[in-house]
Amino acid sequence: MPSRRRFLAGTAAVGVTGAAAGCVAHEGRKAGVRDVAVPQVSRPSASVVPAARTPSQRLNFVVVLADDLGYGELGSYGQRLIDTPRLDALAAEGLRFTDAYSAAPVCAPSRCSLLTGLHSGHATVRENPWGPGGQGALTEQDFTFAEALRALGYRTGLIGKWGFGPEEPNQPSHPNSRGFEEFYGYLTHKHAHDYYPTYLWDNGKKQSIPENRDDARKIYAPHLIEDRALGFVDAHKDQPFLLFLAPTVPHAPSLAPKLGAYADEPWTRPDKAHAAQVTGLDTLVGNIVDRLKAHGIARRTVVLVTSDNGPHEEGGTNPDLFDGNGPLRGYKRNLYEGGIRVPLIAWSPQRVPVGTTDRPTPLIDLLPTLAELAGAPAPSDIDGLSVAPLLRAGAAEAARHDHLYFYRNHSGVTPRADRVDRGRTRHVAEAVRRGDLKAVRFAPGQDRNAPDSRWEVELYDLAKDPGEQRDLAAARPAQADALVRLMRSSWVDDYRRKPYGVTLQVARESGKFLVTATFANGSARPWTAARLALVAPNHWQVRNLGPVTTDRIRSGGRFVTRWEVTPAADAGQGWLTARGTATHAGATVTYAAQAVARK
Repeated sequence: MPSRRRFLAGTAAVGVTGAAAGCVAHEGRKAGVRDVAVPQVSRPSASVVPAARTPSQRLNFVVVLADDLGYGELGSYGQRLIDTPRLDALAAEGLRFTDAYSAAPVCAPSRCSLLTGLHSGHATVRENPWGPGGQGALTEQDFTFAEALRALGYRTGLIGKWGFGPEEPNQPSHPNSRGFEEFYGYLTHKHAHDYYPTYLWDNGKKQSIPENRDDARKIYAPHLIEDRALGFVDAHKDQPFLLFLAPTVPHAPSLAPKLGAYADEPWTRPDKAHAAQVTGLDTLVGNIVDRLKAHGIARRTVVLVTSDNGPHEEGGTNPDLFDGNGPLRGYKRNLYEGGIRVPLIAWSPQRVPVGTTDRPTPLIDLLPTLAELAGAPAPSDIDGLSVAPLLRAGAAEAARHDHLYFYRNHSGVTPRADRVDRGRTRHVAEAVRRGDLKAVRFAPGQDRNAPDSRWEVELYDLAKDPGEQRDLAAARPAQADALVRLMRSSWVDDYRRKPYGVTLQVARESGKFLVTATFANGSARPWTAARLALVAPNHWQVRNLGPVTTDRIRSGGRFVTRWEVTPAADAGQGWLTARGTATHAGATVTYAAQAVARK
């Protein structure tokens, strides 16, 4: 019987809801050790995890992910027509990344990679859901940055756009199943295109917005998202928290309830509304920062602001009016720099150093960075590298990637993006940046398995040519070939993950159940003082069949134990919960999985 993974607060008592309410935990005395090796994945050495902090000493995190905000659409990145004073102030008071990258030039794969720390040659979601063979859902194997922090006891919330289906509660791709204990907003990619929706999701339930029925358009969803985000900060100001704030602005359609300072500009209405959306994003972030300051927690909160890909041109919006890609070539959907290089600002007063960094920083670095800053373990088989050293006073050098990989397989076409791609926007494409050299190549169509000889390869020196105007592939064939080899090696059809956390298997045997729990340490460091406990419904009998504690689970190892469970005579089914706790860097982490036992 399948299990579903749950991540519970590391220092709080387990709270079991629904059918398992009133359960009791069954644990035995310490016995022997079960430590089974699993295949290792070669990874660069990770940063040093800081000493354990008490909950009151832990940092808070606010991660703001804009939707289709281009590299040049903020004043701090060169914007001149759109007002973004609050974000520009954060950039002036914090760290501005000049070479930050989304993982893909369109939404779903970019967001999947950002959440899981895997680039688009390894991630579960590599295309938008309506693409050719697109995978639009996360799975039980997808471990997010929210799960990493939730295991340490963080309160975690996603407010805004999730972007993955199906549009159902209680399934592996739902935010509540992927580490976010509080979710409010849009579940699916398509629903998030509606700025005046008739409902939004509130955790596992649809919350009706009757004011927007029959095209009434009275309630602007970004305002609801802002109110909920501010409420999240208010509710958890005295606890360590992670707020993932994902507003849908400035994605198309370009709609805003008020055009503000742009009403009298000689622009089209979509352009006026787009500018108002960007300024609305600026105001939203400013209001969050003001609330942090009002509660006196700004100095122990790290705020990160970024975007999921380059600027869009849908719905009549003209990104060239605003120079939305800055000095870069390309737009949303392109693998040239304008489609994937994005703004990234880090701010925390008297904590994050003031200045700029040109470290090439893909957003897959977010998971290991948050984990290191919080003191939580993270999977060792991810592609991201922590930039935590850059975000501390004294700004030490952070490890650099050997290369960055990007993939694009998308059926949608827009005119500017297609002109930049010379009519190849529907073709499979991939890119690699290594140092200052970047190669982009296009398949002859949508078959990524076409022979290399049929792909068109381009090579650029970003140090001398950031706008990618001079193709050097013919002049430097050896360097182009080397980057193509990196592209090939970066793609894995079925990227198998190391086991991580707790999994639960339930087998029926003669009116009883044999329950097996596996506690797997897929992180880079050993866990100590590990314990497994089984929570069963009241009046069910549980007998230990193996050890429930072990002194140590090595990196890549796992601890397995079993129980025999006899259900109550009148029970048809019941939920079983296996909880694993361990010590990592002096702090307790807790993971859990649930499975239903049916007679």
